[in-house]
Order: sequence, then C-alpha cells, then structure tokens
Amino acid sequence: MNHGHADQVVVDEAETDAARAVWEFDGARAWLEQARRHRMEPLSAEVWALDPDFAHVLLVRHRVRGWVPPGGKVEPGERPRTAAAREFLEETGVRAELLPDPAAVAVRSYRADWSATLGLSYAAIVDRDQSLVAEADQPARWFRLEERWDSVFPADRSRIRAHAQFLAAGRTVGAR
Repeated sequence: MNHGHADQVVVDEAETDAARAVWEFDGARAWLEQARRHRMEPLSAEVWALDPDFAHVLLVRHRVRGWVPPGGKVEPGERPRTAAAREFLEETGVRAELLPDPAAVAVRSYRADWSATLGLSYAAIVDRDQSLVAEADQPARWFRLEERWDSVFPADRSRIRAHAQFLAAGRTVGAR
C-alpha cells in the first residue's frame, strides 16, 4: 500500500461522507477534524455487502487480518465511494450499487507500523446467487450474521449486524 498524500478533494469528500454516515465509531468525526490539520493517509473504504434478507454478509479472507469486508486504499484523486466500489469489484468479481448514505465511519490502523486512518464503510445489497470471482490469495465467502468469523477487527461483527438490523427495519437511511 502506497502512502501517497491524500489530496484535498479526496479529504473533503471523505469528510462529507463521514458526516453522512449512519454510524460513527471511535470518535471518528472528532478524529477527522484533528487529522485534517496533518497528513492523513491512507484513507480506506470498504463495502458491507448484505443479502436482500439481511441475514448474510460477504467477506474476504485477508492473509493477515482474517475475514474482513472487501475494501482497501482510496487512491489519490479517487472518491472514497468510488474506491469502495472498485475494491469490491476487484476482490469479489461482483459489481454492486452502494446505498446512498455511508454505513459507518471509524478510525483504525491496518498495520502495527502505520498510523491510524479514517475508514469509511459503505453498504450494498447483493444477491447471494451471484458468482464470486475472488482474488487468488483472498477468497470471498458469505457468512451468516449470527456466525462468528475470525478477524483482527472483531467489533465489525456487531457493527455490521446493527447496520443490517437498521436496514431491515426499513428506517430511512441517514436518519440519526
């Protein structure tokens, strides 16, 4: 992962999406306000892909992080939403339309020797019968939301479940 400088347009878009996110974790909005004054990279974007019954989530097996939502680095000049959709397609072979409002914003570090960064999570509804074409070293698989999966981010399980319940309840996306 290249640690290139996130340009102002990308940071502005990340801030807009962070403000619109349904869920905020780790004091992400306050962290973002402080981080804007310094170098902040890499930004990350991922997709919480849920089936139409809101009972399953699509994850990929990362060699170090375990089972995680498909996602990755926002490239210089790339919008976070565009990066999430690109990474999702690259890692699953599935083209997904992301829901209008971001699912969540969080602060996390992806490696012990990297500083914390902003992570934007977008949601998509994906049919489970679509063929998955995963990257060679990163298999993709559907998990039942009640299932436990091995991940360095164990809080993701409850966060994704909460968002699935939020969507299943038919609430207006973006309501606080």
